Amino acid sequence: MSLRSLLTTAATAGAISLNAVHAAPAASDLVFDADHYVKREVELRGQRIVVRAYENIVYVAKPVDASLQAMNIYVPDAYFRGERIGDFTADTAPIFLPNQVGGYMPAPPGSLDGAKMPSPPNRPNTIAEALLRGYVVAAPGARGRTSRGTDGRYTGKAPAAIVDLKAAVRYLRFNDARMPGNAERIVSNGTSAGGALSALLGASGNSADYDAALRALGAAPARDDIFAVSAYCPITNLEHADAAYEWQFQGVNDYKAISIAMLDFKVERKEVAGTLTPDQVTFSSALKTQFPAYLNSLALRSPDGRALTLDADGNGTFKDYVKRLLIASAQQAQAAGQPVGSAPGVKLEGATVRDIDFAAYVRGMARQKTPPAFDAVDLGSGENDLFGTEQVKARHFTDFSLAHSRVAGSMRADAQTVRMMNPLSYLGAPGATPAKHWRIRHGASDRDTSFAIPAMLALALQNKGLDVDFALPWGIPHSGDYDLDALFAWVAQITRTAATVAP
Repeated sequence: MSLRSLLTTAATAGAISLNAVHAAPAASDLVFDADHYVKREVELRGQRIVVRAYENIVYVAKPVDASLQAMNIYVPDAYFRGERIGDFTADTAPIFLPNQVGGYMPAPPGSLDGAKMPSPPNRPNTIAEALLRGYVVAAPGARGRTSRGTDGRYTGKAPAAIVDLKAAVRYLRFNDARMPGNAERIVSNGTSAGGALSALLGASGNSADYDAALRALGAAPARDDIFAVSAYCPITNLEHADAAYEWQFQGVNDYKAISIAMLDFKVERKEVAGTLTPDQVTFSSALKTQFPAYLNSLALRSPDGRALTLDADGNGTFKDYVKRLLIASAQQAQAAGQPVGSAPGVKLEGATVRDIDFAAYVRGMARQKTPPAFDAVDLGSGENDLFGTEQVKARHFTDFSLAHSRVAGSMRADAQTVRMMNPLSYLGAPGATPAKHWRIRHGASDRDTSFAIPAMLALALQNKGLDVDFALPWGIPHSGDYDLDALFAWVAQITRTAATVAP
């Protein structure tokens, strides 16, 4: 059925209550049914919009966990009447794809009934904000590192979450002619581990590495590349994140760690203070020395073409580049009326930020994680859990931590699985189709991973000729969706640009 015929049929169909049924569908059931929905009314800041809610749609034919391998699709009702919302119509509206993943934990489909996590309390629902602006929203769930089957086996270890998100994209592309929204304009969004998965989704489009897993799930026969990526504070490049963290924080021995628990899919964070042990101080120094060689191996260049490198002590043009990002962020905050002069290391002349003492600024931030920050020697991190197997809860994923492991008989994850979780693995890789547009935000007060991690990703993307908007927003801790007006303005801009250059 054509989209025009679909809209005519759907406009005259009555709303049918949708039950949260999680039975495994046959392959034919991957066809989107426009007639099965409930109408919902969204109201924010005095604005209202009526939407059709298609909820708990299982997006694969052979789900492992149909409660997670499902998505909620919300469509402005106006599109079924042939109306416009702003610049968008039923045929042109971008599809906003927000995932709910935090800590690489299991994530249910995003809903109008719950705020996206992690975010400050009482923040407007991101899905509602997108709908008011005329986007079609497809909010997929995904398996996570603690997911288990009825037989006790783990079912959500790497690369399960990214496979699930790819399957959700394939469902949308497979049904592009059957539903409002333009599947050539899918914009992924995520925070923290969800930001990492958003970036990985954007970098690894159509890579054959995931095909076997997608076939096993009965994913729809369609492409899984996307148009654009929004990634807030992405916890990514995990195999090099320990070294990057110590490049930034080595010499800062006092810490304020965050103890994280998941309660009903919500991240609970509690601060715990301490001081590094002698072994941890030794680990920190050793890991820091690893980072320059890795950074230099990437052959990164600044937007103006300068080579970005580090010497053996961790100093050099790459560090200067990161510092310039912080200076620009501080200057923007100062100009907006947010005083920055009291921040450690910031050097003001009048209202101008002249410099930032990087070491002083980092000391003022305070260390959050103990070394190794991600591949813990006691296998106690969430990332260790991520790289477990069906039978094994956690594994190491770096040679360093395996060599210093405190757990007898510990194992290292295979290199291919680790590779499949790193977006940098796929930039320029044969068969991979990267998203053309990227927006990456990592708060200038974020201590969950090094500034180097998002900076390397942004630079690598730019060096491949992709469109990248990257910043370290001043005063922002580890969080996401804090600048939705700017986010959706960016989406509108890249969508208009794409429309003007389309053949």
